[in-house]
Amino acid sequence: MPDQTPSREDTAKPASELLTIAEAAQLLRAPVATLRYWRHLGTGPRSFRLGRRVLYRRDELHTWIDAQRRQADTGRS
Repeated sequence: MPDQTPSREDTAKPASELLTIAEAAQLLRAPVATLRYWRHLGTGPRSFRLGRRVLYRRDELHTWIDAQRRQADTGRS
């Protein structure tokens, strides 16, 4: 029977999906203040609070980026 213990790499994957606001800002190449403002307005990528921390899911950031690109493309037509 193979060892069922998850490797260090497998256990690190879920944690790496969650990004802090600073990490999300870096990925988006935008100032942290901009992400805070978008959050205040209710626009921008989806985020959530976990205790005191504001977190972003990496896949939702990429989904939001793709939606912004599609919106820009339809605006040109």
